[in-house]
Amino acid sequence: MAAASGERRASDLTAALLLRRGAGSNVGADRIALLEAVAVDGSIAAAAKSRGLSYKGAWDAIQALNNLFDQPLVATKAGGRSGGVAELTPRGRAVVAAFRAVEAELARVAETIERRLGEPEALGSMLWGLGMQTSARNALSGVVSAVKDGAVNAEVSLKVSDAVTITAIITRESVAALGLAPGRAAIALIKSSFVILARGEGALRTSARNQIAGRVTRREDGAVSTEISLGIDAGKTLTATITRESADALELAVGDPAVALVKASHVILAVE
Repeated sequence: MAAASGERRASDLTAALLLRRGAGSNVGADRIALLEAVAVDGSIAAAAKSRGLSYKGAWDAIQALNNLFDQPLVATKAGGRSGGVAELTPRGRAVVAAFRAVEAELARVAETIERRLGEPEALGSMLWGLGMQTSARNALSGVVSAVKDGAVNAEVSLKVSDAVTITAIITRESVAALGLAPGRAAIALIKSSFVILARGEGALRTSARNQIAGRVTRREDGAVSTEISLGIDAGKTLTATITRESADALELAVGDPAVALVKASHVILAVE
């Protein structure tokens, strides 16, 4: 959806607002419209239908937004696809309002640029977007709380919430290149296949440095694999892809407590 105001000619220049923090997911007009649909329809399933999305696509988009912000934008109550309830949090309403306000201002800037340049094509040749996509299923934003230097590698602790800190082992060269130091904002990227799940909520004796407790918020079975999302602290979500056989053996269902195990060497860090 392009930012625009008033009636415009088809050839007029339009501007679209797209936000990204580091290597995280995009926040654009489509996702803001999904949030607005949740506010109107009162559930993710209904919002997905009104936006022409699958339930999984809408759910994934909302969880990605909840993960990227310091507070969740959407709050949900259990009930399944047909009976679940969802609503925007105060933070969610503020984000929508801020996005629309910036979008409107951007439309006015685009009109001004068009008048000054005369031809929309001139602007297109001068301005272009450079974006980065990632295949990592989990992108969790946080702030570096500690960096422990080693001979070759360094241990970086990223505080994702008050109760969750993720530890990553990366090279000293990467620490320097990314400018990682306490207080630096960063994003932890974790492939869903790197997340191991254990049933229960207690601490486990394991070599995996990261143990993140939560409760199952979604389970989607495939012929071979199962995707399980774990609701963790501060409204954030961690998703694991495990074998269907393992999921059945663990007997994990929505609402069950579980612990996500992630090796520190499997965590990738990114910055803006």
